[in-house]
Amino acid sequence: MGSEVSDIIAKINPKYKEGPIVSHTLGYDSAVETLEPVYFFILDLMNDFGLKPEKLIDNFSSSPGSGHFAELGQRATIMQNQASKVMGDINVVLRSVLNLIYDLKEFRMRLETYNDLKNNSKKEGAILSLKQIWMDKVDIQKGNSSIKAMALGQSGFVTLIDAFLASKDEKQAQSLDLNDRVKRILIPRIQEFNVWLKQSEQELRKRYELEKTYLKSQVNSLKLYTRWAKPYLKAAYDLESKDNGREPALVKVFNTLLLNLVLIGKKEVNVKDFAMEGVLPKEFAKENFNKKFRKYYSCVTVELTFRGIPQRISQQAHFTFGGKADITFNAYALNEDELNQLNKELDKSDLGDALKLIEGTTNESLGQLQEEINFFLEEKDKNQEKTETKDTSNPFLALFGYYNKNQEKKDVPKNKEQENKPIRKDDWIEKTHLRPLAEEVAKQNAMSLFDIYKKSHQMASFT
Repeated sequence: MGSEVSDIIAKINPKYKEGPIVSHTLGYDSAVETLEPVYFFILDLMNDFGLKPEKLIDNFSSSPGSGHFAELGQRATIMQNQASKVMGDINVVLRSVLNLIYDLKEFRMRLETYNDLKNNSKKEGAILSLKQIWMDKVDIQKGNSSIKAMALGQSGFVTLIDAFLASKDEKQAQSLDLNDRVKRILIPRIQEFNVWLKQSEQELRKRYELEKTYLKSQVNSLKLYTRWAKPYLKAAYDLESKDNGREPALVKVFNTLLLNLVLIGKKEVNVKDFAMEGVLPKEFAKENFNKKFRKYYSCVTVELTFRGIPQRISQQAHFTFGGKADITFNAYALNEDELNQLNKELDKSDLGDALKLIEGTTNESLGQLQEEINFFLEEKDKNQEKTETKDTSNPFLALFGYYNKNQEKKDVPKNKEQENKPIRKDDWIEKTHLRPLAEEVAKQNAMSLFDIYKKSHQMASFT
């Protein structure tokens, strides 16, 4: 609702609990003329005043029995279906990423054993570990003729496992105190193991690098899919009809539309210019003097509450809106801290909720994998220089522009205590000079906007 902005400003600055500095309201009722000319006239007028308008609230509600409700409902369904399809693709890629991470962990554990072969203190343990793997994974495929099957199931080969583990090569196996029958089985197996040892390391390292490349590809695919999904999710949210509860104008079977728009225009109070003109003391013109105080802005909010009857344009999927519009011009004086708080409050209550839902679909589950993803994607070969700079960014947080949003915060880092800290009250100079001046300029701007629009509307009606 339009009053939501006024309520937030009153919450930020208790001075405005009783209302804005001034408030001018103008009614406009025409079932023939549309709302668009009214809106864009005010928008252009605010730009002419140098107020740089921004849209704070843009909500609509249609009665369930209207054609407008059905038309936008169909469009919202299309957006939801497209978003659901892309999100399904995201889930498939996500499962692939999870499987790749687990595979890469297993490969790395195996490669650590091969790396230990180059360490004299760990070499013997690494050989024994690899021999166990070879017996369990490779030799076991021979069935009853495998080393374990023969040692555990056939008499005369009880010592075969111990002999295999103790023998480093064929010569050592030949020198062991074993009967010739066991040696004839043992020596070929040692040869097979040594060949497997060289080839398996090469293949495992090659597979490890391929899996890392594939992981990078899947992460990039996830970024791309999420980039595609976000516009559909945002569009579906924007097309939702807002619930107005017991609003009497919205009768279920009527063809009715309620529209709430809120614009804010703000202009910084140029303290130096006002000091040069004599409105403020001359000391205010000094550069060092101005830096001690916060910036103040003369602000004007324009709240448009529209009740109309949507009419479909012939042979087109668009509607025109004729009806009654109540336009309210409110004047405020806000400093930079209060404006920042206003934006934060609006983000929480409006689109911010939808974006949190979108980000939550992946960030919560993928945040736990951040270290693993970074580790495998940033892993360097040992022969490369260790002094190379590594990118420690989380690819999944980048999906939603996390680093772009926080880039501006790097210059002024704030902890949670600072963010939740209440806005500092005006000091004596701000209270007696800067805010009253901003209020006076805001009152003049609000009155001028109201007066110019009223006169232009009267002239248009007269002609």
